[in-house]
Amino acid sequence: MSNPPTEYYSEERWQNWIDRIKDEEIDPEDESSARLLLNLQDDTAIAVAKIVAAYDDGDLGEEEALEEINDVREIVLSEIDIEDEEKLILVDGVQTSLVCVFFAAEEYIANGPAEDGSVGDYLGAAADAEAEEDLDAALGYAAQAGTLIIDDAELDMTVAEDLEYGLVTEWINGLDSLQSAMSDPEVVEEDE
Repeated sequence: MSNPPTEYYSEERWQNWIDRIKDEEIDPEDESSARLLLNLQDDTAIAVAKIVAAYDDGDLGEEEALEEINDVREIVLSEIDIEDEEKLILVDGVQTSLVCVFFAAEEYIANGPAEDGSVGDYLGAAADAEAEEDLDAALGYAAQAGTLIIDDAELDMTVAEDLEYGLVTEWINGLDSLQSAMSDPEVVEEDE
């Protein structure tokens, strides 16, 4: 058994991505810009997936795993120093997408996968709660969907097509990154 890394994600790693975004011309309609933002999101989801996997494998206890997730959350959700308003909005979108990833991982570690319902059921309930402006419930349902994704359930991205754009669709983007990370937790190279 190899020793788990002492650090799943670092402030320096996050800052490297932010610096790249600062340095590049970012156009969300442009494929390479969109890929950079997606890689930023995927890279964080991979770190979370590795923590969950270490927990599942018994390399991390519950408390340790929750602390690791919290450490990554604090790095990723901290205020960023970007003067370009448009870039700031785009990174904020990535941060918003990842909120659900953190909650789903914590919920999975603390309570295991949700027991009643499918990924689609929970995301539908999340969208309904968002429509009623009950954002805490919406996040709770989306996180439950995330626990199922961690447990190997499939997220069908067509579920997002019928939803009005909002927090739930942002969270579904994050869950999509989480699903990719759970199936292939390979590090995204920063120089791609």
